[in-house]
Amino acid sequence: MRVFITGGTGTIGTAVVAELIAAGHTVAALARSDRPAAALTAAGAEPVRGGLSDLDVLRAGARDADGVVSLAFSNDFSSPESLAAGIAEESAAMAALGEELVGSDRPFVVVSGTAWVPGRPSVESDPLPLEGPVAGRARSVLAALDLASRGVRVSAIRLPRTVHADGTGGFAGILTETARQSGVAGYPGDGEQRWPAVHARDAAVLFRIALERAPAGTAWHAVADEADRVRDIADVIGRRLGLPVERVADDAFGPFAPIFAMDQPSSSEYTRRTLGWEPTHESLLEDLENVER
Repeated sequence: MRVFITGGTGTIGTAVVAELIAAGHTVAALARSDRPAAALTAAGAEPVRGGLSDLDVLRAGARDADGVVSLAFSNDFSSPESLAAGIAEESAAMAALGEELVGSDRPFVVVSGTAWVPGRPSVESDPLPLEGPVAGRARSVLAALDLASRGVRVSAIRLPRTVHADGTGGFAGILTETARQSGVAGYPGDGEQRWPAVHARDAAVLFRIALERAPAGTAWHAVADEADRVRDIADVIGRRLGLPVERVADDAFGPFAPIFAMDQPSSSEYTRRTLGWEPTHESLLEDLENVER
């Protein structure tokens, strides 16, 4: 099928584009500037010039496609205001893409995060939180899933806190970059909280499976590591960078601070059993051995 994708040059998107092309699909991907356009061309995809706020470009991309994957999100997490602006931009883009698919029964794969549930790993049937700094993303995904009643084969991939590749990406990547800037491999909370993780190439396989055959209105967990202890993540980062490992104030991590301090393990047992998805790439702690000074 011809697939239109936003966010095709990020850590996750690069892997998704490669996975789709390897599986025989044709990929057209949004490209804001010459550099991502060149990267997409080199990967075998067709660049579609425009940004996430160019809604007419998004509608045209969806109109010409057999399926759509929405991955793009702003990289500006510097303040609560910038995070909110990124969520609003993503919400408008997802709405534009989804409306173009109404009545077509074409697949539309959107992305959200895993939920957190006190006392146990979250599962696919747990509701997404509608409070907190990223609650707007949950509302956008729920609105997209409602399109199942309007003839869209929409599904949601819930990603864990860290989607990694070559030692970078996700919350662990933020810990690494913060360590480089501060000179301390810091961790929030007491370090006993646990985060789920997945390698980008494993997540990409689940995106392809969902695009090809996930039923309408369903949510799936792209979780390989159910519960990596944050102190263990910081220990590897500190050793690789030659920095001391210390607890730091939660607010060192900006608008994500409340999420960083939470214990939030997550399971993908149902996804694996139902869709036959099985992660095969290295774990987060293994991948962090690629971090370089």
